[in-house]
Amino acid sequence: MGAGPIAALRRLAPDPFDAGALATAFARLLGVVRAQAIADRMRRPLWLPVAMAAGIGLYFTLPEEPVWAFAVMAAGLALAAAVLSTATHDTLVRIALALLAAASLGFAVAKLRTELVRAPVLARKLGPLGIDGRVDFVQAHGKSTRVTLGAVATRRLPPDRTPAAVRVSVRSGAGSLVPGQWVHLTAVLMPPPGPSTPRGYDFGLAAYYERIGAVGYAYGRPKPIVPLRRNNWTDEIALSVAKLRWKMTARIHSVLSGSTGGIASALITGDRGAISNEDEQALRDAGLAHVLAIAGLHMALVGLGLFWTVRALLALIPAVALRYPIKKWAALAALASATFYLVISGAATPATRAYIMLAAMLSAVLFDRPALSMRSLALAATIILLLRPENLLEPGFQMSFAAVASLIAVAEWEQARRARRTERTGPRAFAGVRRYMRGIAITSLVGSLATAPYAVFHFDRATHYAVLGNLLAMPIMGFVTMPAAALSVFLMPFGLDAWSLRVMGWGIEAMLAVGRFVAGLPGAVSVMPAWPMPALVVLSLGGLWIAIWRRGWRWLGLVAMTAGVAVAMATPAPDLLVARDAVTVAVRGSDGLLRFVRPARDDYSAGEWLKRDGDERETDAAVATPNDGVRCDAYGCIAKARDGTLIAVPSRVDALWEDCARAAIVVSVVPAWRFCKGTMLVIDRIDVARNGGYAVWLGPQKRIETVEGDRGRRPWSAPVHAKRRRSNTGG
Repeated sequence: MGAGPIAALRRLAPDPFDAGALATAFARLLGVVRAQAIADRMRRPLWLPVAMAAGIGLYFTLPEEPVWAFAVMAAGLALAAAVLSTATHDTLVRIALALLAAASLGFAVAKLRTELVRAPVLARKLGPLGIDGRVDFVQAHGKSTRVTLGAVATRRLPPDRTPAAVRVSVRSGAGSLVPGQWVHLTAVLMPPPGPSTPRGYDFGLAAYYERIGAVGYAYGRPKPIVPLRRNNWTDEIALSVAKLRWKMTARIHSVLSGSTGGIASALITGDRGAISNEDEQALRDAGLAHVLAIAGLHMALVGLGLFWTVRALLALIPAVALRYPIKKWAALAALASATFYLVISGAATPATRAYIMLAAMLSAVLFDRPALSMRSLALAATIILLLRPENLLEPGFQMSFAAVASLIAVAEWEQARRARRTERTGPRAFAGVRRYMRGIAITSLVGSLATAPYAVFHFDRATHYAVLGNLLAMPIMGFVTMPAAALSVFLMPFGLDAWSLRVMGWGIEAMLAVGRFVAGLPGAVSVMPAWPMPALVVLSLGGLWIAIWRRGWRWLGLVAMTAGVAVAMATPAPDLLVARDAVTVAVRGSDGLLRFVRPARDDYSAGEWLKRDGDERETDAAVATPNDGVRCDAYGCIAKARDGTLIAVPSRVDALWEDCARAAIVVSVVPAWRFCKGTMLVIDRIDVARNGGYAVWLGPQKRIETVEGDRGRRPWSAPVHAKRRRSNTGG
């Protein structure tokens, strides 16, 4: 099937290669593309959510927030392109216009969503100050409790500058907090933190779309107060759901303690706060992190499990089974249970995706229509991107859709292969068991390969024994943990769930044992340098090209995937990193490793730098010594980069005259612009206060990037302060 287009491509460039031949080759290329697009016409609509995602991605990469006019123009362009695409008869023009319409719609939707959730973001650290607010969310987190307060009020800020919601860490008195309760507390508030390095994870962006305008920590115990205002109907619904989730989580933790209870609540209510870092890391390194994120497996076990159970029970009653559509009744029951599960689980992106696909399949049963899996996936992507376009940037969205698209593509290939294969007879002993274990192995292998680039990009890790981990853990998950979880939810209103929760706990402990065993095997995980965004985009397009198309030209996607890997391998790492405190500084040595010129004060940034560099060392072990070419005294440190550039890191103003005269780069914790007039680059505490962290690439093509420069002037980024006049910073 694939020989035709490949052979045609070989004839595209006739000899001699002149202008006329070029035009002929281009016309032949268009002919090949048109023929393949016509042959694969049933798959063309699957590219519409991809184009919508491209428009959303374009919005988030802009250096400045676009005005409303751009969104209106994008919406108008989307409408015009959609209308024109229905009026033309040329296949390629119709495809191009449809893709343009989807991309323009994505851009407009992203802008609209940003404006709908717009709320004040704290500009600077404040406190301690008294704040009043409504408890919207409560989650255990280590030794403290994370509390999200809505409808916030404080005397220190006017209403138009007060965040709509804040997230604070409460160490005492949080056990009595219930969603919907109004409290007063004393806290220190800070702006939501930005990335630790340019192009790093931006918590501030994620917080903005949750309308969280400040984070901080509380002093003392929260005090209940009289409600400051009445809740509207949407607030009442959200708070009712939050209270139900809180009660269910509390019930689970009353029966199951520690990480076992944390994983149980993660599987039922989506609350992962009580899982220890060690156990979560073990599951991730064993390739079992997906069991913690409610997604297709969980939704299928709950929804389809109930579908099978209801249908089987009704089939036992001949008077009902022979007269009524019990299959449709079972589908309605399964849809209702899946909807309830989605609500109490928090409706995270993977769960929403799984629910939409399951709902599409069950709706097909209700209306006697076939369920098309890849189209269900495209429908789920479209709905999620229309409602929450910011989810495109989340690892949960990317990994969930990458895994499911790959699995569906492999299933379609397997279905076609079976259709061409003649039926063979053979030993039937344990055939069901073999199929089940084979399905787990193939699912684990395909899912791991599909999500590997995203795991490297977001988590800087690649697991190698995911197939083994899933072969050992998934039977426990499917036959013990999730059935016990579903039964616990059913019995919880009657207070009869303790024994089923304990059974669920036994299954969880067995899965944890598997995770620890597999994660402890030699070579279970590799820490890898983070890939750049362009590489991930090219890889994703290549993978989508292979997954969506069904004819021979699909394998051209391998070219894009190879190019993406090449871009990732060829992208150089920065030679100098400066944290937002101007004290934590790392220099890349001649051996290619990052070293801190002095003990890191910003532990979070230091740890993120090492992790994204593919370095497994702890921050204390990465502090430079004189053998690494770094010399320190009471006045500061002097270091040499791998290209010989001299970098001075003074800690006292007394050292600035000498350091500015000697070094090419000065990173100073004290203001240095009056002392360093001829230095190639000067970064001091005022610079990092304004620009965030720095990343510097040395060599012939010197490049400087800052966190705030990378974030741009967007609603979720730090306010832009007036720039200080100075000509010798280089950045």
